[in-house]
Amino acid sequence: MARNGSNTWRPPLTLDQTLAVTILIGLVTLFVWNRLRYDLAALLGLLMAMACGVVPPDRAFVGFGDPVVVIVASALVVSAGVGKSGVIGRAVRSLEPRMRTTGMQVAVLTGSVAVLSAFMKNIGALAIFLPIAIQVARRSGTPASKLLMPMAFGSLIGGLVTLIGTSPNILVSRVRAELTGTPFGMFDFAPVGLGIVVVGFAFLVVGWRLLPGGRQGVKPAAAAFDVEPYLSEVRLPATSPLVGKTVADLEALGEGGVTVIAIIREAERRYVPAGHWTLFADDILVLQSDPHALKAIMSDAGLRLEEAGKGLVKGQPASDVGVVEAVVTTNSPLIACSPAELGLRQRHGVNLLGISRHGDRIVTRLRNLRFQAGDVLVLAGSAEAMPETLRGLGCLPLVDRATGLERRRQEYLPIMLLVLAMGAVALDLMPVPAAFFGAAVLIVLFGVLTLQEAYQAIELPILVLLACLIPISDAIGRTGTADLVAEGLAAIAVTLPPTGVVTLVMVTAMILTPFLNNAATALIMAPIAASLAQRLGMNADPLLMAVAVGAACDFLTPIGHQCNTLVMGPGGYRFGDYWRLGLPLSVIIVVVGSVLIPLVWRLR
Repeated sequence: MARNGSNTWRPPLTLDQTLAVTILIGLVTLFVWNRLRYDLAALLGLLMAMACGVVPPDRAFVGFGDPVVVIVASALVVSAGVGKSGVIGRAVRSLEPRMRTTGMQVAVLTGSVAVLSAFMKNIGALAIFLPIAIQVARRSGTPASKLLMPMAFGSLIGGLVTLIGTSPNILVSRVRAELTGTPFGMFDFAPVGLGIVVVGFAFLVVGWRLLPGGRQGVKPAAAAFDVEPYLSEVRLPATSPLVGKTVADLEALGEGGVTVIAIIREAERRYVPAGHWTLFADDILVLQSDPHALKAIMSDAGLRLEEAGKGLVKGQPASDVGVVEAVVTTNSPLIACSPAELGLRQRHGVNLLGISRHGDRIVTRLRNLRFQAGDVLVLAGSAEAMPETLRGLGCLPLVDRATGLERRRQEYLPIMLLVLAMGAVALDLMPVPAAFFGAAVLIVLFGVLTLQEAYQAIELPILVLLACLIPISDAIGRTGTADLVAEGLAAIAVTLPPTGVVTLVMVTAMILTPFLNNAATALIMAPIAASLAQRLGMNADPLLMAVAVGAACDFLTPIGHQCNTLVMGPGGYRFGDYWRLGLPLSVIIVVVGSVLIPLVWRLR
């Protein structure tokens, strides 16, 4: 029991608050544990909230029809249409001859991603420029690790400029609409966001020097991008000229580009060979190599891919087979599955030639390996069908995508529709959900995207996460749980000036987002920030802005945001590398945000 200001007794927690706090702690634990996918964790949280009565059954599924879900889904389709147009990619490629130094490459690529992220989903903007950056790195000999992390961070800060740039902006706008009846406008985020972009960009242009260069065993100038060599499994047929030769003979044939790291015999028995070991027919060799060396030695030594049987792809003439390097995205259906379970060759017509994964030593058979977001794969399959296959697998090709077959009119159409949608919102002609839903439908009707491509562009896991957490977020406010947490924060905040309260909220959101996901952080923190503002007699707007900035800015881990995960494999980053550039950038953004938010938004 606790005593309030009127000397009456009240219980510290009601039953609903106790249940809400328990569910909230359980959700946070599941997100941090990271054994369940975040959308499954959110579904489980919603189920528990319904079972406990914290979320009434008639309110449990309102999130699936919430305008926030419509906005995010529509923005993803529009972003995919803009990305397919190829106009932006060509514009940046035209600047490539001028990108002679690493600093200039970082400036052009990071600046371009940041600008584009203000007008479309930041993951979509990064996906457009990732193949271009890989090509620039390959041609110039610059380690890709110097380019990709600044681009990922640039996409995150670029999303702070407009309402649709990032999910936290959309979510805090929803909370403001509940408080005042008026959501944030399309460009209400711009004064603070632009300031952060300018200062953050200036730091990234010089801060790339903090990042690692080449990794051990990798020659950046010779590799297509700066990643560890791939692991591949090949079978030594009886007809191979290497039968009866030694491991050293095979490695010599590879001219230093191939290493035999294991031999599998007797079904599953694995041996680590010495150079003098003799090779026998039907040996399965685990090779560490780059894709070019692998292709050469397979041809010279008559090796066969262990899964492929005859040829790279069964029934496919060699001239029709394409080999592509691709990164597994965060919404790929490959994640947590093995090649054997997926039946890549039988169901999708592609073979897995190799895989690169940074930070982990791969010790399992390739066919039993479970894919992770950020893995870089070498796939072989029909060259004509490869783009569609990669879309279905949720993989992003790490080569520049040609768009020469697109009709000129359609190249500019998605950009025009995006501009019209944003203009309609800015001029108060249409609400955000209607404007972007209309743009998404028109992109499909005009043939910029097929219906299948539009569905593939929609990231169902993030929509499920939002739809499940929205009623839980509402329950946090309705049961008074937000007031309870705000009361705890107020005990600290009461000793701070109003600007310090803004900093406190921003730092709290920034600390939570690597563990929870940026959308989950915004949904949990926004009602708490609104309650804290009311308790301290402050205007809620600056604290909601602080939540949006803090939730969107995870620069410390590869798992807090999809953009960070996407560059991990191609950039060759390890978990600790994100701190090198991310920690000083986080400090800079907290300082800049703490100055700009009180200047733009009235504190009291």
